[in-house]
Amino acid sequence: MSAIAFARRGGSKLALLAGLWLALVVGLVIAAPAILQPFMATTVLQFSTILALVSLGQTMVVLGGGAGIDLSLGGNVSLTSVLAMALVRAGGPAALLPLFCIGIGALLGGVNGFLVTRIRLLPLIATLATLFIYGGLAVALTGGLSISGVPPWLTPLGRGSVSGVPIHFLVIALPTFALGALILTQTAWGRWIYAMGHNERSARLVGVDVDGVRLTLYAVSGLLAGLAALVSLAWFGSARPNIGQNLELDSLAAILLGGVSISGGAGGVGGVLAAVLLIETLKTGLQFVNINSIWQVGIVGALLIVVLLADHLPNRRTS
Repeated sequence: MSAIAFARRGGSKLALLAGLWLALVVGLVIAAPAILQPFMATTVLQFSTILALVSLGQTMVVLGGGAGIDLSLGGNVSLTSVLAMALVRAGGPAALLPLFCIGIGALLGGVNGFLVTRIRLLPLIATLATLFIYGGLAVALTGGLSISGVPPWLTPLGRGSVSGVPIHFLVIALPTFALGALILTQTAWGRWIYAMGHNERSARLVGVDVDGVRLTLYAVSGLLAGLAALVSLAWFGSARPNIGQNLELDSLAAILLGGVSISGGAGGVGGVLAAVLLIETLKTGLQFVNINSIWQVGIVGALLIVVLLADHLPNRRTS
């Protein structure tokens, strides 16, 4: 696919997501006019940061090809928050809590990369296994209970806002996505990622260290899960062993809605962020009109099918 064609496809995907978001908002306003209040936008952004961060990590892994996928993201967020708080409760410097989160998350992601690139396990199997390991450890270490004691100086990051926009969305989510877009489009490393996803054999032939880059991608995915864990600690004021539940599935839905090819080599971060906002708007709106959470999951799945059909049917006609 040429650069012009790719840009057009990305623009059409963003236009489709924007149209769906507008239709969703109009429908929710018709169903419940009281929903049209400023606090609703704040609520959507409040819930978006954690999903946005893990979706960006998922994007990096999937773009690199090799059947790449990270199903451990939810377990990573849960275990990272628990271990980071356990270190602080054991006497570790509270000032280092952000570094604990980032370091532990990156380490857990690196384990996935090691299993995939060195042990040669299929990414689906490796990360499914670590999902159960990480999530199970988070529950086992806490007995299913939250760990309190988050430093008071951290909670404004999770609960504060500027003109209705949550601080963590402003200072973590947006800059991280901007950096991700810059890396993917303006650096050699970004070109290597796309080359690996498009044709791994050709990437190896031109000298790309495919295994090294892929291991790094899993570590980056884990690092972003660590950032998500930090946001959860700042928001809730405690480490919750189930905070990452379903994040791996929601992140997959977000990247597919956002136009990232599941086989790698195509897609960008702008569509992913737009998809995250669409998903969280849908979930928040459905909660507002008292629709059961079980139905919410099904509706997100139906939305995913609609977007994928809208994207692929024109391509089938032209081919």
